[in-house]
Amino acid sequence: MPNSYPKIWFLRHGQTEWNKVYRLQGQLDSPLTQQGLAEAEQQALIMPTILAQNPDVFVSPLGRARQTADIALGGGTYNTDPRLMEIDAGKWQGMLRGDIMAAHPDWASKNPSPLEIYEAAEAGEGLVAFQARISDFLDDLAGPTVIVAHGLLGQVLRGIVRGLDMQNAGQLSNDQGCVYVLEDGCETVIGVER
Repeated sequence: MPNSYPKIWFLRHGQTEWNKVYRLQGQLDSPLTQQGLAEAEQQALIMPTILAQNPDVFVSPLGRARQTADIALGGGTYNTDPRLMEIDAGKWQGMLRGDIMAAHPDWASKNPSPLEIYEAAEAGEGLVAFQARISDFLDDLAGPTVIVAHGLLGQVLRGIVRGLDMQNAGQLSNDQGCVYVLEDGCETVIGVER
């Protein structure tokens, strides 16, 4: 059953250098690619009418989210919150996904989702702790809110708001360059017509 939260507009950061080569970032960072910058600019076309509603605005403190926010929010002010950082992938942060899969062929043959990969990461944060800190953040929301953060965080956050179990949350779309709108337990996506 969906939970009751204020209206949320969620933006995933634009593509990064590490996204492009399937390197696990977790709480490490890499800069936006040219495509990632263009995705943030697409979000900037969507955001003026949303920002005109005076929502609270929170951004992950990691560089790729802040780089996206600076563009997508048109230079507007925002608060950072460490609870919005991506899941910590422990010893797997900075590793190529292909290398991780090659080192674990039996598990890789099950075609794990990105969320399952991060859940399995050696010395990583784990899904239970990740979900708990996202729920803690959501419980503190006082009104309509814009959030700029990360892909897996977005899947889990959107899953919580929509009342999904984590397996289904891990199957949610993970697009960049758009805005996910969450209201009354439902989700819509605002994109830019091309």
